[in-house]
Amino acid sequence: MAKILIVGCGAIGSELAGILSAKGHEVTGLKRNPPTSTATNIKYFTADISSPADLVDLDTDFEQTFFIVSPDSRNEKSYRGVYETGLNNLLARLPDAHWLMVSSTSVYGQSQGEWVNEDSVAEPDNITSRLIRQAEQRLMALNPANIIIRFSGIYGPGREHLLRMARQAPEIQQTPPYFTNRIHQRDCVGVLSFLLDQRLAGVPLKQCYLASDDAPAPMWEVMSWLAERLHCQPPTAKAADDNAGMNKRCSNAQLKALGYQFQYPSYKDGYLELTGKE
Repeated sequence: MAKILIVGCGAIGSELAGILSAKGHEVTGLKRNPPTSTATNIKYFTADISSPADLVDLDTDFEQTFFIVSPDSRNEKSYRGVYETGLNNLLARLPDAHWLMVSSTSVYGQSQGEWVNEDSVAEPDNITSRLIRQAEQRLMALNPANIIIRFSGIYGPGREHLLRMARQAPEIQQTPPYFTNRIHQRDCVGVLSFLLDQRLAGVPLKQCYLASDDAPAPMWEVMSWLAERLHCQPPTAKAADDNAGMNKRCSNAQLKALGYQFQYPSYKDGYLELTGKE
């Protein structure tokens, strides 16, 4: 079994820690404000990764390190704090670590509904996505064994933005279609656990995996389906926005070829469960 560090124990990191601990791994979760008590075998290390002094007593012999961070705000300062300063501090403390970094499909700048995969150009326009991309490049250049996992829009319990949006009869671009991509939170955890299992089993892995469900779909289609499920007013069509970004379709073919099976293959599978509770 492996000694594992999870940097960032929010919803995804905490659930992953529980699964890996149950498999017999020795898991440490690095978090600024860890829970005061836990019924599992997970150890917690209290630290702010932007402060080198906080990391002085962190063990250095972890066999695998997950980097699953969430900036406090959607601004340049917050993103630099974790993807630049924080990562630099961790690399100084853990120079020999093997990394699995959670990234985002926001690193793709494509905006015309194109299909993208791991080999597609990743040159985002906005500064926050560029900082994520720079962190990716840093880790990939350091060690060919480091792995980047790019998640698309995460949804699930507690991540119900689209449900709130659907209830407001929003204006949505209908023609041409504005494509969106999703992954259920449980599949995020499933992908990370799966990739670790493959690595520990000695399976040859790529340096980058795009993790998104099987069904990229136009936002108009998604909102219309949700409105019907929620018994609320459907969306109204708005004029096409020539400057709309993030309009792309994400391919998960490489991840599925490795053997991962999605628990929620489409948005309907995940939102049927969420809306069924209402």
